[in-house]
Amino acid sequence: MRLTAFIMAGVLLSGAAAAEEVSKPESSLKANFRRVGLELSSTNVANAAQYQDSPVSQLSADGQTVTKGVFDFVAEYSHGNMRWNNGVLLEYGKIRLEPYDEPSESNETADKILAYTEYAHRLFNIYSADFGPMLNAEYQTEFTANDGAERMRVYRGKAGMTIFDGTIVKDLYFAGVVEYDITYPEHVNKFALEAGWRLEYKPADNLLFTTDGYYRRYLSYSQYVPEDFRYDFSANARMDASLNSKLSLGPFLSYRRAHSRQADAAGSNFTIGIAFSYKNVFDLL
Repeated sequence: MRLTAFIMAGVLLSGAAAAEEVSKPESSLKANFRRVGLELSSTNVANAAQYQDSPVSQLSADGQTVTKGVFDFVAEYSHGNMRWNNGVLLEYGKIRLEPYDEPSESNETADKILAYTEYAHRLFNIYSADFGPMLNAEYQTEFTANDGAERMRVYRGKAGMTIFDGTIVKDLYFAGVVEYDITYPEHVNKFALEAGWRLEYKPADNLLFTTDGYYRRYLSYSQYVPEDFRYDFSANARMDASLNSKLSLGPFLSYRRAHSRQADAAGSNFTIGIAFSYKNVFDLL
């Protein structure tokens, strides 16, 4: 019943948009490589065994290499007062540790495959940005399963209201979310509320600040799975200094925090580093 009401709400919102739409006749189709990035850091330590009692920790540290790749692509189509985006986001990262007295080991630091389609309809303009209803459908999985865990597989749908395509506000939305989680043998239907954003600020021609993220609060589950989240929060921020029209270099930070139903406390991850990125937009229409 809740799912039916959720879908009907999305249909009614779209109908309201059609009744109040403002003329915006231009059409466009773009292939937007938002970011193809590489994040890399390396620490090499020589003769660490002889400096374990040294007060200088850099001489006794474990060698490590951290790498992460990001591919963020969107096919953007707009016609009149509608925007239809179809995209894919891929992330994969690893850290390799090389202790002086133990075999080297590696662990995943990021693993995400997200394919989605998203529709937004413009009702009116707010401070150079558009406002209206949005619908979204997506599938999230990962390249490999985490040690001791199942491989994530989640179908997700969203319906809500959004501010989009502004000078600074590229997306700012609030939506209801339904999930069909088939990660575990016990498939779970979930309902949540979610707020998310994607902002860009360009103070100079060769400098760009970006941030994106979401907060998702789960309200109901069809059954109890200990690993399911009560809430999930993710935030990213980056400064890109242009090397040329397509390549950039700059610092980034990312923060992830979530609280599972079985845990007494939330888990979190904070990362800061330097990233090399490629961006380009191709006009197809």
